[in-house]
This record gives sequence, C-alpha cells and structure tokens, in this order.
Amino acid sequence: METKLNHSSALELLQKYNKEPFHILHGLTVGACMKWFSHDQGFAEEENFWECAGILHDIDFEQYPEEHCRKAPELLEEAQVEPELIHAVVSHGYGVCADVPPEHQMEKVMFAVDELTGLIGAAAKMRPSRSAMDMEVKSLKKKFKDKRFAAGCSRDIISQGAERLGWTLEELMEKTILAMRSCEEPVKKEMQELGLEA
Repeated sequence: METKLNHSSALELLQKYNKEPFHILHGLTVGACMKWFSHDQGFAEEENFWECAGILHDIDFEQYPEEHCRKAPELLEEAQVEPELIHAVVSHGYGVCADVPPEHQMEKVMFAVDELTGLIGAAAKMRPSRSAMDMEVKSLKKKFKDKRFAAGCSRDIISQGAERLGWTLEELMEKTILAMRSCEEPVKKEMQELGLEA
C-alpha cells in the first residue's frame, strides 16, 4: 500500500484540524510506533503508509469528538488522501464509533496500539525516569489491571486488539514498549521544534 503523503504533509494535515499539543503528540507517537511495527511485521516497504495512517488516525477528534471516525473520511477525501488510508483511519474506531473492521495487518496493529500508547505514556510519566526507556512489561501490567489508572485508555480494546492479532497481551505490551522506546526522543524533539509542550 502506498500514499502520496509523507511525514511532513501528514503532520500538516493533522495540524489543520488539531491545535492541542496533546493531540499532536499522540498523532506523532502513534505514527512513529506504526513505523516501527511496519518493520517488525515484515512490511518495511510500507513504512510511510503505516506512519501516515498513525499520524492521521485521530484527525477529526479535536473538532468533531461526537463524530469521531465519521467525519474523518470527509476531511481526508478533501485532502485527496487514498481510500486505503481512509479505511485504515476509520477502522481504528471499530466497535466504538465505526463499523469498519480492521482487516489489513496494519489496521489490526493500529487498533491495538492506539489505546496502549496512551497507557504507556501515562505510566511513563509516573516513573522516576519519566520515560518508557526503563519500563518493563510487569510494571505495565500492574497499571493495566488498575482500572482507575489512565481510565480513558480502554482495556477492552487493548485486549481485543491483541486477540485480533493472535498475540498474547504480554507480547503486544512488549512490542509496543519497544516501539515507544524507539521514538520517545525523536518525538520529544519534534514537539520542541514545533514549539509545543504536551
């Protein structure tokens, strides 16, 4: 799968509809994690597509929270984004705000990883290092089991995501921690360059 978008143009499109630093940070983080997963899953030649889908997955969330995943196709079509990428973006909301199931391996990964990056990010902030670099699966599982911690991160979706991929929850957590470690510094640096503090 290919897209005419690249990192810069996907980010520009995200920023057209999103001003909150947290939403930009989340888009960049999911995009960078998806890029990592494209290599991990044997789709390295599609890394650009995976990353752009990750950056844009919540394009409509800030301005149209009640129409999340339903407004996205309109915004993306207006920017002449490929139907495959639009399908990927919409499918990450399957069962919550969309009825398009994740089919391609990339869509299944994004469905699982979206919520989990939020949980890992919140858990990292609680660590003395304030980083995922020294985070282990065991400590993440404790946070996962504590439903009050980062309550907005759906444990059901994370579990369903692992199941959809045919992975254990531990396997999904381990891979996503590695993906987060790979992009923690570059994403932080990019946020600073954008003059945004999340």
